[in-house]
Amino acid sequence: MNGEIVGSIFVVEGSEDTAKLRLLIVDPKARGLGLGSQLVEDCINFSRRVGYKKLVLWTNSVLKEARHIYQKKGFKLVNEEKHNSFGQDLVGETWELLL
Repeated sequence: MNGEIVGSIFVVEGSEDTAKLRLLIVDPKARGLGLGSQLVEDCINFSRRVGYKKLVLWTNSVLKEARHIYQKKGFKLVNEEKHNSFGQDLVGETWELLL
């Protein structure tokens, strides 16, 4: 944004046929502009292009905006697990998208 990096995401190999989406972050000043959605779409397209069959991610249920992006892109919630992180009781979620 005006020459400043305001978002980041990456894909790592989970296995031969499964990629993992990691660390979607968008600077608060750039939120609401569709950047998060575009970053996720770029990762989906990359994963398909290089031959992965599935894209998975792990997030926390309190990250409503990110979860909304994942749902819009077709990811399905496949597992939930309670955990305590950062001094809070949270619900971790695993989502996956068949490519």
